Amino acid sequence: MSLKERIKEAVTTNIDEIVANRHHLHANPELSYQEFETAKFVANKLRSYGLEPQEGVAETGIVALIKGKNPDKKTIALRADMDALPIIEANDVPYKSKNEGVMHACGHDVHTTSLLGVAQVLSKLTDQFEGTIKLIFQPGEEKLPGGASLMIKDGALQNPAPTKIIGQHVMPFIDAGKVGFREGMYMASADEIYFTVKGKGGHAAMPEKNIDPVVITSHIIIALQQIVSRYASPKIPSVLSFGDVRAIGATNVIPNEVKVQGTFRTMNEEWRAEAHEKITKMAEGIAEAMGGSVDMNICKGYPFLVNEPELTKRNKAAAIEYLGEENVVDLDLWLAAEDFAYYSQEMDACFYRLGTRNEEKGIVSSVHTPTFDIDESALKIGVGLMAWLAVSELNTQ
Repeated sequence: MSLKERIKEAVTTNIDEIVANRHHLHANPELSYQEFETAKFVANKLRSYGLEPQEGVAETGIVALIKGKNPDKKTIALRADMDALPIIEANDVPYKSKNEGVMHACGHDVHTTSLLGVAQVLSKLTDQFEGTIKLIFQPGEEKLPGGASLMIKDGALQNPAPTKIIGQHVMPFIDAGKVGFREGMYMASADEIYFTVKGKGGHAAMPEKNIDPVVITSHIIIALQQIVSRYASPKIPSVLSFGDVRAIGATNVIPNEVKVQGTFRTMNEEWRAEAHEKITKMAEGIAEAMGGSVDMNICKGYPFLVNEPELTKRNKAAAIEYLGEENVVDLDLWLAAEDFAYYSQEMDACFYRLGTRNEEKGIVSSVHTPTFDIDESALKIGVGLMAWLAVSELNTQ
């Protein structure tokens, strides 16, 4: 029996435990950097598979090694994130979240389950491949500064140092049974913008005695749209959006200040820095010209994510071998952000998508929604394909 068939057989044999692991994780979600019980569960599972987890990396992160024959020959890393979101789950399922107001609405339970499944499967097949597979279970993907950056700082990519890293993420817009790949630039950097426009409040019937921060804010928000439409090259994907504008006044009260929150995303580091400067200068200039002032704070978030072309080509070819060409699709640019990007800045990386959609079952909700769920048939691929990609990459020269 070929190694590929051995992996598929092992996944089928262990699928009940794989699904049970996912149900446990989904029912017991924890917020970013609070994944203490999740980490205990993961560590105990790894021990049950005969591995020796290194706990406490970046406090709640875990690293473990699967050593094949000649373990020093090559090391590659596989990554999963473990944190959940502050969302009240609306699904009526037996594994619904038990932690009110916290939900695995971005599929991190699936990612963790899949990597545990890889550990379960490959720990029994170590005589079938050469090299070492480093498993990285990280905290805090959903919240700055990003658990990936903290894992790197705490040595997760050392002793041994992998030369390549592979990660996967659920994709509710792709049918279960399929996966997606994209070479090169894939996901955007993401920066958080917070600013406060200050004026002078007063009675709304006496505007001449006030400096209206609401009007100033409206001018700033409209003008800042030029950052993308008139200053960014059309060749560079960019998004500037404001989703939170708060002016605590009344029908007859002009407030003293307005608070605004938004996001800036792009795929070019030089333009990213330039845009930050232009956003600040434009807002300050408009506020000053209208008699007010603005306090601008741009929090630099995750960098853009790059899939190394040659590694991604090999992974895509291996996926076609494992699933069939009809089940491997090409991905478009995606301006959401992902802290896996920090790993892609350190070494060759490939971040691919795991299809989880099933319209017949009504499983169609997007991530970050109260009704997100997956077609659990995707777990077989989530485990099996990642295991196959790992051993395939170890076998490349």
